[in-house]
Amino acid sequence: MEKYENLGLVGEGSYGMVMKCRNRETGKIVAVKKFLESEDDKSVKKIALREIKMLKQLRHENLVSLLEVCKRRRRWYLVFEFVDRNLLDELEFHSSGLEKSRCRAYLYQILRALSYCHQHNIIHRDVKPENVLVSQQGVVKLCDFGFARTLALPGEAYTDYVATRWYRAPELLVGDPKYGKAVDIWAVGCLFMEMLSGEPLFPGDSDIDQLYHIIRCIGSLTPRHQEMFYRNPLFSGVSLPENLHSNTHTLNMRFPTLTQSAASFAKCQECLQIDPDNRPCCVDLQQHEYFTKDGFNVSQVSSGPKLQRGREGEP
Repeated sequence: MEKYENLGLVGEGSYGMVMKCRNRETGKIVAVKKFLESEDDKSVKKIALREIKMLKQLRHENLVSLLEVCKRRRRWYLVFEFVDRNLLDELEFHSSGLEKSRCRAYLYQILRALSYCHQHNIIHRDVKPENVLVSQQGVVKLCDFGFARTLALPGEAYTDYVATRWYRAPELLVGDPKYGKAVDIWAVGCLFMEMLSGEPLFPGDSDIDQLYHIIRCIGSLTPRHQEMFYRNPLFSGVSLPENLHSNTHTLNMRFPTLTQSAASFAKCQECLQIDPDNRPCCVDLQQHEYFTKDGFNVSQVSSGPKLQRGREGEP
């Protein structure tokens, strides 16, 4: 790693940190993810090796590019292309939501990235604003594949932690071990509403509070997931709310101005189906009227996923 000059910390989390670096030989700016003592911590080592494995399999213009993998003094270092901001940065700058054209461009590219992953039977499992990088040209790069994994085979169950709570699908919250690609679609619906409004859709402060937020806005869990909830020891002694859903807390009532854009709002509602079997796949969503009505999807394929910069001073 001596060939990289550290230019400063970009971000840090439970498993390591990301630094902005310059290649001393080429001058190229890169992002270096430095994991904790990954050989001594089994969970960190698992996440590091998983991300390496996934990103070596996946190459797409809307996925962050892994350039190099190094191991030094029992630590893993992953070298990525450098992208200077993420969607969270933009949402903090635009507190009342992004402009509609920007929402549509970003959303389409997120769906392209996930569609590519899903076609390779890989689910991301942690779609959130921090993990959506945005280049100066408006190109979206989905990143952080530490929780991604190959789709489970019949009879196989997932066992490890997934998804930041606010973007976690109901089936994850109740502990369904046989979830699938639909968890990413739910997260996309939450993310899209946040892009449009500037507000997190379901900002729960615990798993049960998260379920309350969802039920109040979307409606009751499926019978199967209600049963799983009551069998889950984490919710021992806790009851699901009854008659919590009302017309005063639906998406339409919470975001009345958004419903004026019928196509975009309908797309949100399709992603946020309480039953995962009813959520559309990424390919179908890309063919939604929201993207096809004016040939937007065709222009994205022919010219590449680019977005004009905003007014001077905007990110």
